[in-house]
Amino acid sequence: AETLGIPQVGTDDSFFELGGHSLLAVKLIERIRTTLGEELPVRTLFTSPTPASLASILPAPVVEIPANLIPEGAEQITPEMLPLVDLTSREIERVVEQVPGGASNVADIYPLAPMQEGLFFHHLLDTDQGDVYILSAALRFASRDRLDAFTTALQRVVDRHDILRTAIVWQGLPEPVQVVLRRASLSVQAVQVQPQPAGDMAGQLRASCPTRMDLRQAPLIRVFTAREPGTGTWHALVQSHYMIFDRTTLDILMGEVRAVAAGREEELTAPMPFRTFVARARMGIPREEHERFFAQMLGDVTEPTAPYGLMDIQGDGSDVTERQLLLDTHLAARLRARAAGLGVSPATVFHLVWAHLVSMLTGRHDVVFGTVLFGRMSAGTGADRVPGLYANTLPVRARLQQTTVGEALRAMHGSLADLLAHEHAPLAPVRQASGLAGGPLFTSLLNYRYSTAPTTSGDLIDGVTILSDHERTNYPLSVNINDFGTGFLLTAQTAAPIDADSITRWIHTAAENIVTALETAPDTHLHRIDILGTAEREQLLVEFNDTARSVPDATVVELFEARAARAPEAVAVVGD
Repeated sequence: AETLGIPQVGTDDSFFELGGHSLLAVKLIERIRTTLGEELPVRTLFTSPTPASLASILPAPVVEIPANLIPEGAEQITPEMLPLVDLTSREIERVVEQVPGGASNVADIYPLAPMQEGLFFHHLLDTDQGDVYILSAALRFASRDRLDAFTTALQRVVDRHDILRTAIVWQGLPEPVQVVLRRASLSVQAVQVQPQPAGDMAGQLRASCPTRMDLRQAPLIRVFTAREPGTGTWHALVQSHYMIFDRTTLDILMGEVRAVAAGREEELTAPMPFRTFVARARMGIPREEHERFFAQMLGDVTEPTAPYGLMDIQGDGSDVTERQLLLDTHLAARLRARAAGLGVSPATVFHLVWAHLVSMLTGRHDVVFGTVLFGRMSAGTGADRVPGLYANTLPVRARLQQTTVGEALRAMHGSLADLLAHEHAPLAPVRQASGLAGGPLFTSLLNYRYSTAPTTSGDLIDGVTILSDHERTNYPLSVNINDFGTGFLLTAQTAAPIDADSITRWIHTAAENIVTALETAPDTHLHRIDILGTAEREQLLVEFNDTARSVPDATVVELFEARAARAPEAVAVVGD
């Protein structure tokens, strides 16, 4: 009741029917851990969402996390001081040699988290192009003083959190490690921007800044500044690498900058170490259990699920088109109400919508797509307040042949609940689990996430305005569902030839039709759910099939020859 903010809860009331979702689940699991001293497996809350069913399950003991044994001021770091990673004395020396200030500036050393492993792989692979996993936020400042106040506050936030003072070191080591520095100075660089008639300072600044980061240099946050020509207004582009960031971290970061700038730093909660999450991710479910789970899920998958036949998942995001669409307000309320009535979260409904759309785009009834898991569900006490990369991308498989809308929703709820138990699975067992000989398992991605406002624009602090943020993935088709607590914002990022506008429209239409079916006819077969709106259906089925139009009385060859005679300089054929 306290977690949900309601007066009372009955023993047979469902957490999700009362409005619970993943973000609140984190708080509930934390309350159980701190109050009862028991560990509640994440999946349990989704399969047993009532107090009565939870009480009948014996929780597991809380995982003990080894302490950080590096004393402040240490002039030498030994293997015994590093309980989370196995390094020799010589390997530790190689790490320390790459740290400004040497051993005395090293606060901790531990391995990468699962998602960090994947991002690190892409970073090394894409050495000849920009790094797709750099998040950039454009800000405008009323004066230079406001800019200086912002960077000062941002440095204080970096000082507070270990993940924001973390560098990645890998040369000469058996595996890459993250090294927490005791002191890491924020890089603030001035950039010369040529004035343009359009006046898009944010776009001009973004185009003038580098698109790669050296992961060995902490902090993996940097600020580029420029003065707007002819005015006292300043602009800044804040770049941060996803190796240390996820969307929740951005909200935490900006919230703390706001508090520090307002002189309320003492009100902030004590910072907590990211190492706790890394330890839990590596000491939790054994690798063998991850392997069994994904082998059972994917072992008979022998073909990739690739909408539009696009197989390249190594893009740098430079040619991506982005479109946004707010879900109709009435539809958003209906979707939440129907999800609560069925004891599932809105995220489950949107995963079914996306599975259906992927099925329609590929012409297949058995599809696999990527989903971004929140990652903070079983990450330890206070995980909802700790910056860092907790999220992980894992596959979802949906078998949709001869299934009704109601059956498909229940199956999706079960699949997501099962997947949550493996939300920190490393990439290797996932890649090896399918029956594919090589190549990607899927090339589309769904990211359902909780956000604080329907737009990133707005005042951060007095005289400082957030203009926009810019994020990309390496997938040719990715969709973000931003949940604002009441409404939803759909964001599609697509590579050519996929039309991003069409993707957002189809999601909206599919969501409306699936919700309607859940409300009135849950036994409707899913394949009967349309993704086309009335206008598109009219165009495809009527206009494009209008055979009553007149056509030239000539063969294709004759038409081709006539065209060549009229314009002999035209390029007719391009080929070998």
